[in-house]
Amino acid sequence: MKIFTINNRKEEKFLRQKTADFDFGKFTKKEINELIKKMKEMMLGANGIGLSANQIGLNLKMFIALIPKKPLKRDEKNKIIMPSPDEAKFYSIFNPEIIKFSKQTEIIEEGCLSVPGINGEVERPSKITLIGQDKNAKKIKIKAEGLTARVFQHETDHLNGILFIDKCLKIEKLEIQ
Repeated sequence: MKIFTINNRKEEKFLRQKTADFDFGKFTKKEINELIKKMKEMMLGANGIGLSANQIGLNLKMFIALIPKKPLKRDEKNKIIMPSPDEAKFYSIFNPEIIKFSKQTEIIEEGCLSVPGINGEVERPSKITLIGQDKNAKKIKIKAEGLTARVFQHETDHLNGILFIDKCLKIEKLEIQ
C-alpha cells in the first residue's frame, strides 16, 4: 500500500471519485482491525493527522484521524511535530456523513498527504455534526468543533472525491527538502 497523490494522473482520477459505502458483511473483525492498523501506520509514517481509505487506493467509505489535544507545533523546518498517541484522540469512522454545519466559519491553512508540497487556506464551518459507524458497525454521532471538525470535513470530502485544493482561497507551494 502507498498513499495516492495528484502527481500521478491515474491516482488523481481515483481520488476524485466518490467512494462506495463500507459493507461490514464483506470483512471480518480481524480484517477491519488490520486495515485500521495499516492506515494508522501509514498516516503516522507520512506525518499526517487524517487518512481516508481512497488515499491508499481502496474504494471504501472510511477514514481515520488522530486529533491532538493541544495545538500542533512545528519544528525548525516547519514540519508538523506529531503528538504522541496519549496526547491525541484516535478515530476510525465508517460511512461518515456530515448532517449539520455551523453558520460560523474559519479560514485555516490545510495540507494533504495526497497533495504534496502544497498548503492552502480553506474556509470551513467551525462546528459540525457527523454520523457514521465505528469499527464494530455501531452507529455513532459526533458533534465536533475546531481541528476535529476540520479534519472530519477534509476526510469526508476525500470520500466524496473532493480535494482541499478545490476549496482553497489561496494556495502556497512549499519548498520540499
